[in-house]
Amino acid sequence: MKLQRFLSLTRKAIDEYNMIEDGDKIAIGVSGGKDSLCLIRFLKELQRFYPKKFEIVAVTVALGFDNFDLKGIAKYCEDLGVEYHIVETEIGKVVFEERKEKNPCSLCAKMRKGAFNDFVTSIGCNKVALGHHKDDVLETFLMSLFYEGRINTFAPVMYLDRMDLTTIRPMIYIEENDIIGFSKKENLPILKSPCPANGETKREESKEFLAELRDKYEHLDAKLMGAITRNKINNWK
Repeated sequence: MKLQRFLSLTRKAIDEYNMIEDGDKIAIGVSGGKDSLCLIRFLKELQRFYPKKFEIVAVTVALGFDNFDLKGIAKYCEDLGVEYHIVETEIGKVVFEERKEKNPCSLCAKMRKGAFNDFVTSIGCNKVALGHHKDDVLETFLMSLFYEGRINTFAPVMYLDRMDLTTIRPMIYIEENDIIGFSKKENLPILKSPCPANGETKREESKEFLAELRDKYEHLDAKLMGAITRNKINNWK
């Protein structure tokens, strides 16, 4: 898929859910993976011609793992002309060494989100952009259904009144396989997650289950997305 098509799908999501307003300062959450790195590129390109003027900054919350070198990402942001910040923490040590959590993902996510939100508000951001794509939407839908017994997925736009921050997800119409192809073509400086729990989560199980369902049922993605939007799950249309 060409860059122009990615920008078209990104803009479609932004326009349909009114994700960006004039004067927004948007913090892009950067994990080091392909999704967040693509999001930096897409929003930077969109910034050049989008009618509403907005700023972007990229922010990584480092969990304190030794084998997590962010120099490549810093250079990537510098080349694009995007301001980049690293928030140093010891979340990894707290979760895995001090607390020794058997199910560490929930606590880690909560602490990481808290550190991220505190920092981005301190530098004047009013919005947070996350790199969730269409596959994430569908996987979360399946996780909620089978693990929680409810019909739910994350919202395209979500306002957190306690922090006065709005979370947006501009890549919800982009498929993961296309992101993988783009990241390889552009040789993006992807970092493998150093987290000990990486690859052993419920999301990975849901990803595998979704792949199995796709092999059995035609147009599965369109049907699931249709169910989400028609039933207006979490403010989806």
